[in-house]
Order: sequence, then structure tokens, then C-alpha cells
Amino acid sequence: MTGRITVVGAGSWGTTVAHHLAQQGNDVSLWVYEPDVREAIERRRENPVFLPGVRLSRRITPTNDLRDSVADAAAIVSAAPSHVVGKLWEALAPVVPENAIVISVSKGIETESLRTMTRTIQEAVGPGHRLRLCALSGPTFAGEVSIGLPAAAVVASNDSEAAHWVQDLFSGPAFRVYTGDDVIGVELGGALKNVIALTAGVSDGLGLGYSARAALLVRGMAEITRLGVAMGADAKTFSGLTGFGDLVLTGTGELSRNRTVGLRPGGGEKLSEILDGMKMVAEGVETTKAAKHLGEREGVELPIIEQTHRILFEGQSPQAALEELMNRELRGEFA
Repeated sequence: MTGRITVVGAGSWGTTVAHHLAQQGNDVSLWVYEPDVREAIERRRENPVFLPGVRLSRRITPTNDLRDSVADAAAIVSAAPSHVVGKLWEALAPVVPENAIVISVSKGIETESLRTMTRTIQEAVGPGHRLRLCALSGPTFAGEVSIGLPAAAVVASNDSEAAHWVQDLFSGPAFRVYTGDDVIGVELGGALKNVIALTAGVSDGLGLGYSARAALLVRGMAEITRLGVAMGADAKTFSGLTGFGDLVLTGTGELSRNRTVGLRPGGGEKLSEILDGMKMVAEGVETTKAAKHLGEREGVELPIIEQTHRILFEGQSPQAALEELMNRELRGEFA
């Protein structure tokens, strides 16, 4: 398959993906929401709001016209924040090519419907419109991938041919892609790790130390795995790139938006004050709501995620949350 690639969404990761694919020799149409950002990319070859300092490939054509951006596209990368994906794809439904390969790289879950991104996309375009859906996720910071530092990810699809096509499309000297078929596991791993990474930030903000952070990450992954398996995912997915790999990066890396948001409640700031000062989305905040509701729906115990929800939305102090977690009933590690 040959032809132009479209990336829908010009945040830090969407812009990075467009730049990476252009450097791989593809012509890329990049849909940009903000007119001033589109103009900056077109004139200065830079996204000064979401990816400052990176000179973008001239094979990227930015546009504010959503429907025109996908016309005759060989593949469409869905890179918008999770809370707007449904509305964008409802708008794209009349014009998206039949049997298009669609690669979701957004890491989130719809708060109201509790749908993953590939399911959101398919339901937005309707049952009569067949898409070849893939989910790509892994431990990738936009700031690093955009300047060619090595990274790896996994693409999962029920369509093996589409997954291997995406693998070839994305793979290059500094970006290695593996394939899989556990779509829901890949999507849940990429989304839910943001909640635990945010909680790791709270731990660091309290000054609890590296031992506490390590325990939190491991026990957090146990919660993600329990919930994922209850929803039909393969447990081994969560030991891979989109699971523990992404959690280690996001829960410890200085470039992590979710960890940074968590640091500040640990220091006493209110969530509303933190979010008001942010230009980029920290997906873990809204995903915390979705994760709590998914746990209730599936009957899965999620003590760390529940305490994170209480800190963010119910006025619980981080110190009280720590005390509750440490004083839970003792049990076997794999009980």
C-alpha cells in the first residue's frame, strides 16, 4: 500500500508521529486544530506550542481542514486527546475511505462510555463502515522520539496484515515496532499506566523515596493486569512494552506530564490550579475516573486507583491515602 499518510491531531505526540513518518519517506498531512499552530508549522517548520525546538520535515503538510486532511489517505493516525476522539471521528465518518488502515495512538479511555479508543472510533463511524483498526502504544516520550533517540512500541490489531503493514511503516533506525493481536490489552496498558504514573508523582511529591515508588509501580501494574484480564486482555501483554515498559517510563521519567501533575498534589496544590496552568493534556486525570468506574463495573478491586481518585476528586489528602493503603488487610502477593 502506498500513498499519503494523515495524522489527526498536532499535540506533542501527533506532531512527533507526523515528523517520524515524514522522515521515513512518507508525505504526511497533519490536521491541526489551532490556526496559529498550523501557520507556524507551515512557515517556520516548528510546532512552538506542543513541540518547540524541533525542526519539522518539509514532507508534512499542515491543515485546519479536518475532512480534507483524510481524502485519499492510505492510512490515518488518530492522535487527538481521548476526550475529543469520538467527536472528531463522527465528523470524519462521511469522508473516511472504506477499509482505511486506522492507527490509534491516543492513550485514554472515554470517561462516560468507558470505551477504548479503537472502539470509540469504530462506533463513531458506524457499523456499516469497515475500518482496519490498529492500536500503537509503548514507552515513548515525544521529546525524545522527535529528535531520533531510540525507542520501541507495539502495534496490535485483529487484522494481522494491517498490523504488519503498520510495523513496516513505523519501523526505522531508531524506532522498533513489534506486532500483537491483543488490542484491548495494548490500549488498556497505554491508558491505565497514566493513572499509576500520576500516583507515583504524588509519592515523589511527598518525598516517600525510591522504595515506595517501586512498590507502587509494581502493585499498580498488578491492578492494571487484574482489570485488563477481567475485560478480556491477555495477562502477558502487561509485562511488555505497552504495560510495564510504558509504566516505568511514565512513572519515573522527568518528561512525564502525568507524573508531574501527581507531584504537585503531593506538595499541597489543588488539581484545578494545576490543570489551569497546563497547555498539554495529562490523560491520567480523566482516565482515573474511567478506571474507577471500570473496576466497579467489572467487580475488580483497585485500591491504588481508588485512592488516586479520592485525592484528585474527593478531597482526600495524600497522607491519608498512604495510611489507608499501608494499613489494608495483609495477604499473599498473588492472592
